[in-house]
Amino acid sequence: MNLPSESHSDSDFDAEAREAAAAVSRDATAFLERCLATQTETVQRYPWREQQVWVKRAVPGRPRWAFWLLGMVASAARLPALEPVYNPGGEQSVRTEARRLRELAARGLRVPPVLAELPGGFLMEDLGRPGVQTYSLAEEMRENAAAHPAQVLELFGQGLEATGRVHAVGTCLSQAFARNMVRCPDGVIGYVDFEDDPLASLPMAQCQLRDILCYLYSSAVYLQETGQLEAGRARWQRWLATRNAAVQGLLAQSAQRMRWVRWLPMDRRWGRDLQRVRAAWALIV
Repeated sequence: MNLPSESHSDSDFDAEAREAAAAVSRDATAFLERCLATQTETVQRYPWREQQVWVKRAVPGRPRWAFWLLGMVASAARLPALEPVYNPGGEQSVRTEARRLRELAARGLRVPPVLAELPGGFLMEDLGRPGVQTYSLAEEMRENAAAHPAQVLELFGQGLEATGRVHAVGTCLSQAFARNMVRCPDGVIGYVDFEDDPLASLPMAQCQLRDILCYLYSSAVYLQETGQLEAGRARWQRWLATRNAAVQGLLAQSAQRMRWVRWLPMDRRWGRDLQRVRAAWALIV
């Protein structure tokens, strides 16, 4: 006995889904074109289709001297992992960031989905929800420093775990600073800012070492300021023990080569960057 056929086959539904996705893609591209025609900011947020989105437009890259301190530390300590990665800016940076966002998303990491891409910029979803503010780990550490110092330690540990998740799926970040790790409304930490690609010039182990050093550079100062450095060091050492042997070896070598950092001044009048370097060194050793 022949069963009555359904009014729509699976292939019909698939075709409808593909057409709907294509329509959204066309709408996103048209929206991106309109935004790029008038946008003056490098990155700007807009409402679109009942959600928040960001448009990042192509701009010239930052000069190499903008990374003078990390470059100085890298040269003095013979640490290629800390050498500033050249970012030419313009269309190439747009392509690089959009590509890296797609690659990281394909590995199951929380990054802003790319909705549309043009030579002059790209459109991506916001990691939050309309009306819900998202904060970076750096912002949360800074906000909790005075009243909740123990929370700073917890946040530091969450950043370590977030870095470890990236490495566990066989890749790396670009600028693994605490300001580029964002807490989503569901509590998951997402990652932003991928204008450069360290993998284009460094082996994977060096790229992952770079992630670790950048994260410590951006977060250890909060542990020091809240009296949590000793506790943070214990948490850091437990986390480090779970890393692969190649990265552990590179980090031990790096610590030896960075011994001169202990002679840098800690006084804030010499600049926040020097404080960050000293705090990271104190945590590592």
